Formats: sequence, C-alpha cells, structure tokens
Amino acid sequence: MSGDPFGANAPCSGPPSQLRHSAESAEFAESADSVQSDGSHGISDGSGTVEGEFDVAIEMMCRKIGMTQLYTETGVCQTVTVLEAGPNVVVQKKTAARDGYSAVQLGFGQRRASLFSKAELGHFEKNGVGPKRYLKESRLAAEEIEALEVGQEISCAMFEVGQAIDVTGTSKGKGTAGVVKRYGLAIMRRTHGTHEAFRHGGAIGAGAYPGHVIKGMKMPGRMGNERVTVRNLEVVRVDADQNLLFVRGSVPGHANGIVRVRHAVASHR
Repeated sequence: MSGDPFGANAPCSGPPSQLRHSAESAEFAESADSVQSDGSHGISDGSGTVEGEFDVAIEMMCRKIGMTQLYTETGVCQTVTVLEAGPNVVVQKKTAARDGYSAVQLGFGQRRASLFSKAELGHFEKNGVGPKRYLKESRLAAEEIEALEVGQEISCAMFEVGQAIDVTGTSKGKGTAGVVKRYGLAIMRRTHGTHEAFRHGGAIGAGAYPGHVIKGMKMPGRMGNERVTVRNLEVVRVDADQNLLFVRGSVPGHANGIVRVRHAVASHR
C-alpha cells in the first residue's frame, strides 16, 4: 500500500455514527443560519414600523383565539388558527455585563395594577412601561439588543404571508391515559382466550436478566400538558391593523392559551 489509511492525512476519522452525526449537525446549522439571516422583525416605536434584521429569532407572545376558514384566490378553503399577535412591549434589556447573558424581556396583555405586588409594580415603573400580564425573555445577540429600546412595540408585521414559523405552547392536558390512547398501541384480539385485557400493554418484564423493567417502556400515565413546539407552520394572512395572525397547521394548547411564535429555525418552504 502506498499510504496509511488511518494516518494524519486520512480524509476522515471516527466511527460512522459520529461522522453521520457531525454531517447532520453541520447541515442543520447551515440551514438554520440561512433561514435566520433572511428573517426580518418589525419593531414599532408608536410612530410607525421600523424594519430590522435579527440573527436570533424573537419569540413573540400571542393568544390563541380559535379556528376559522379562509378562501384563497383560487377558491380553495383553508382551515386556519387565529392568533392575537401582540403587540409585545420591550420591558427590559439584559446584557452580558450586568446579567451574564444578552436577552430582551417582552410584555404582553393587560392587567389592572391592583393585582400586582409592589415588587412587580416597581419593576415596571423602573423601566417606564405599564403593567403587563405576561413576561417572557428572548435571547438575542448584544448588537441586536442595542437596536431595541425599552417601551418599543413589536408587532405582527414581522411575519409575511407564506412564511414558515415555529409555535411553542403547552399542549392540552388529557389526564391519565392508557397505552392505546397515549401511544396508539394495538388492542388485543377479541377472541378465545382473551379476558379483560383487550387494551392492556402486555408484558413488561425482561426475563431473569436484567431482572427489572427497562426504563422508557410505553406504559399508562399522564398525557398532554407538556411544552410542545410545532415547527414549519404556514402564515396564511397577516392583519397588522387588528394584530391578528392566521396560521395553517396545528397550534398547541387550548383556546385563550398563550403561545410563542418565532421565525422557523429550519424552514422547508
């Protein structure tokens, strides 16, 4: 042989699983960078909308109103979910020098001042904004934090028709469910020899070795009420005047629930 295939000049090293994982990670990072660099966020200071670009997606808080139908120009009926998209107000800016990380705190929703504690009211008064019902943070780069000002409003104009978005929320709670409803396991045959075990999960033992139930077995338990992110939903319509966002796809959570919407991290559209 003319050379050592396992030497320093080898084109790659490591087991195939690690190489495949590294290639997928690099492909995902490249796709995310290309999507994030094209995203633009609309920021309003009261006099109009200011266009700006952010490498890290701002997660806008929205309220899930319900579902309706829209007709396209070709007459196709589409089922969409209506979201009350803000506006979100910048309540606080956090920097790496003072807080150890860079982020922006957004406020959404109204609530009378008598329901807040003195500490909470002091937080809003210190930043010169009115009391907000919900507060959430979005991680941003230091340069992007400097472009924002406390009191500015972020509207749904940051989204465009046909754009892919990611929606994060808390799924509906279904209570304690069996394996058939929770995981979709098949029921047993309703024939000879089956008694009172049509919807059971079957045997869970692993034999004499290892002698215990293996972790991760599909068993009955609590279903729903979990943090869920549904990716690559489609924006069908944007109504900036009424702060409404019409989304095609499954939005997690119940009606009047709070969800967070961002530009898709890895869009396929």
